[in-house]
Amino acid sequence: MFNRLQIAARYVLYKMRAANGKGHGIHSPFIFDFVKNVLNDKRHYYAFDKIEMLREELLSDKTLIMISDHGAGSAGSNQLQRSVSSIVKTAAKSTPLARLLFRIVAYYQLEKILELGTSLGLSAAYMAAARPDSIIKTIEGSEQVSKKARENLQQLTLNNVEVITGIFDEILPSVLLQMKQVDCVFIDGNHRLQPTLQYFHQVLPFTNKNSLLIFDDIHWSYEMEQAWDEIKTHHAVTCTVDLFFLGIVFFREEFKVPQHFTIRYKHFKII
Repeated sequence: MFNRLQIAARYVLYKMRAANGKGHGIHSPFIFDFVKNVLNDKRHYYAFDKIEMLREELLSDKTLIMISDHGAGSAGSNQLQRSVSSIVKTAAKSTPLARLLFRIVAYYQLEKILELGTSLGLSAAYMAAARPDSIIKTIEGSEQVSKKARENLQQLTLNNVEVITGIFDEILPSVLLQMKQVDCVFIDGNHRLQPTLQYFHQVLPFTNKNSLLIFDDIHWSYEMEQAWDEIKTHHAVTCTVDLFFLGIVFFREEFKVPQHFTIRYKHFKII
């Protein structure tokens, strides 16, 4: 994992090479439309307030729960206790990022959604609220975190989300077989090279030309940058968008030659 100084330096380089966040100079009609109607959609949607009220409640919750860390930096499974509030601060998706997920699901009307890394369910809540008739399966490795996520989703009366407890490597194949196809996969867990590439190759056969994959923290470490670079060169990938903290993969047929975009998205804070 990069330290803050390293991440800040990479962010400066990203801003220097990124295309204008307003879409100026972007010649792809599809990506211009994405920038205009998804990235730059400033509307305050009906579902935001309720989810953010829950976030505020969780930020004040000092209850200790046991978590299991199966991701980068862990040797097997590290068991430790953390407060709900600390999990929200460090693991839950930020409000701007979660709202971007909402807009992606809403704009492209994504129906079958898979998330790897539930945390407390806030990102799943945003995606579920964006399309209430969608089918969302989200996988979380820690049993007590999964339980809390289910409670949060029930509190929000979002009934189109199934929280599945288990280690990604062990249960992802069976979940994919149950879903049969995926319109969107949000991969937010186990930030290491080989697991990230493994998840990419596992979900690939279940995608279609309109599917999209979203990878979290693509500049989090050398390994994640290496994984992102390798994913971009896969023959099935026709277009990618680098938003620094998120990488989005498309399989659209209108891209006859693969195109890769780095677009300035200024709704994130580095420090």
